[in-house]
Amino acid sequence: MSRNRDHVIGAEARYEALLDEIRAEFPRFLVIDKRDSLLQRSIQHALTVVTLGGQRRYLEGYVTTLGARVYVPSTWAARAAADRYITMRHERVHLRQFRRWSFPLMALLYLLLPLPFGLAWCRYRFERAAYEESLRAAAEVYGPAVLCDAAFRDGILAQFTSGAYGWMWPFPGALARWYERTALALGAPPTLAR
Repeated sequence: MSRNRDHVIGAEARYEALLDEIRAEFPRFLVIDKRDSLLQRSIQHALTVVTLGGQRRYLEGYVTTLGARVYVPSTWAARAAADRYITMRHERVHLRQFRRWSFPLMALLYLLLPLPFGLAWCRYRFERAAYEESLRAAAEVYGPAVLCDAAFRDGILAQFTSGAYGWMWPFPGALARWYERTALALGAPPTLAR
């Protein structure tokens, strides 16, 4: 029992240390509950409509970065510290993208170019970089073998090909190859299931 408690405390400390790093890098960084944001509630309604219901979990199932603000579901604090850590590593990539490209240009590239749905190459590239960080963080937290877990893999790949991100990249074979290359580079066993 004590060992599990120590593990939980260690995971929480790792997450808090990451937040400290992010605050040092982004002085205007804020974590905000999506339910407290009229903008985020409006985005939820718009996404439900434009994805024909393909994205209904935006408020409670997804974390969103806009500029230096990270909007989280109301259940965020109840998530395991390891999950919050991995997710915030992903979001830090987006924080850096917003800093590099500026808010207006990032929004334009992410939302519209070259197409808003189906072939959203810019969104695909931004998310691919962030999900590579998610894979890196998961391998650090759980060990590289987690990258071989079919449910873990399929959950990530579905983000690219489903309505969750507006069917941003509908090429499952190319995505599977990307995932396998990334997982192998992070030390996953070469028996990575396809």
